[in-house]
Order: sequence, then structure tokens, then C-alpha cells
Amino acid sequence: MTDGPTVGGDGPHAGQPIKTAGAPKEAADAALVLLHGRGARPGSVLDMADELGRSGVAHIAPEAYHNTWYPNSFMADRGANQPHLDSALRAVDDAVELAREAGIPDERIVVTGFSQGACLASEYVYRNPQRYGGLAALSGGLIGADGTEWPDAAEEDFDGMPALFGCSDEDPHIPESRVHESADAYERRGADVSKRLYEGMGHRINEDEMDWLRDTLDGLLK
Repeated sequence: MTDGPTVGGDGPHAGQPIKTAGAPKEAADAALVLLHGRGARPGSVLDMADELGRSGVAHIAPEAYHNTWYPNSFMADRGANQPHLDSALRAVDDAVELAREAGIPDERIVVTGFSQGACLASEYVYRNPQRYGGLAALSGGLIGADGTEWPDAAEEDFDGMPALFGCSDEDPHIPESRVHESADAYERRGADVSKRLYEGMGHRINEDEMDWLRDTLDGLLK
């Protein structure tokens, strides 16, 4: 794991390191942008990427200031998580741009995260619609208070982008209803959504989700 550039802007996460591992970016055929959960650090998601066992993939993981992307629940009003949330979205954008600058196109960039990082990943991709290589929200969903209506924009279609929403059916942090809402919003924008609710799993990542990531990367590496 090495330090890359730092997060830009002037928000709370500005100046935080963006860690890299896996294949050298300039030689990679695909990239995984990895977002850690609350209280964790990039090493946790970079270790997960190593467990995927796929060569030719650059791993890019920004680090949150004080290990937390935003201070309140992802289901609080957006204003309650500012300016941290906008700064966190800037961190994701900088990580994606790092892959692009290395010559990796959007269609080979997979954005993924766990828990608070999964919420941030799904929010970033939804608000910056492109045909990415994929989105994997591992125990997370779109950010916003109850009643939030995420905009549909037919002209900004995901064009069949694979998207995974994987979560326990009784996760203590992620209501099942938000998983459904997030998956529905992505489907309306043309993503190829896999929604998987695991009975009694708790707040963690399982092998079925890891296999989805492996299959998605295999499709990009052909």
C-alpha cells in the first residue's frame, strides 16, 4: 500500500491521503475505488480487495478525516452531514479521477464500499451517472432522510451498469426499506441491479458479495 495524491478542495477531508495498492495504475486493466466504513481506515477495504484475488486491477482507497466520512446517520437530513458529505463526495471523485488519469475508462472502474463507505459509494455514482464498470454497495444505500425522492433522469442512464445492493435483512444500521429504495432508484436509471437481502447476516460482508465482485471484475478483464 502506498500513498498517492491527497484529496483536494477545502472541506474537512481535504489533504487526506488516497492510498493505492494492487496493480500499478498505469499497467492496470481495471480499477476498484474502495471506500471504508465509519471508524475504519483504507487498509480494511484494501485487504478485502486482496482477498478477491484478481490481478490487473488497481486498488484506490481515499481515507476519511478522523476515519469518518460524515458525522450523522446516512438517513439524517443532508444538511446535518455538511460540509463533510460534500467533501467526502469530492474524495471519491478524486479517487475516480486518479484511475481516469492512468488511462482506465469509466467502464472499467468499479466503485464499492462497506457500511458508511457503501452509502457514500451509492450516493456518488447516482449523482455522477456514467456507465461505470459497476457499483457494489455492501451494507449501505442512498443518502437522505425518510421521504427523500431521488431524481430520475432518463437522459443520464446507467446503460446496464451492474449494481449490487447486498445487506442483511435485519442490519442494525441499514433499514431494509432503504435497500429497496436504493435498488429501485438505480433500476429506474437503467442499472442492472442485483438486490440481495441475507437472512440474519448482521453488519458484514459475505462470500456471495465477494463472488459478485469477482464475477464483475472477470467480465471487465476479459
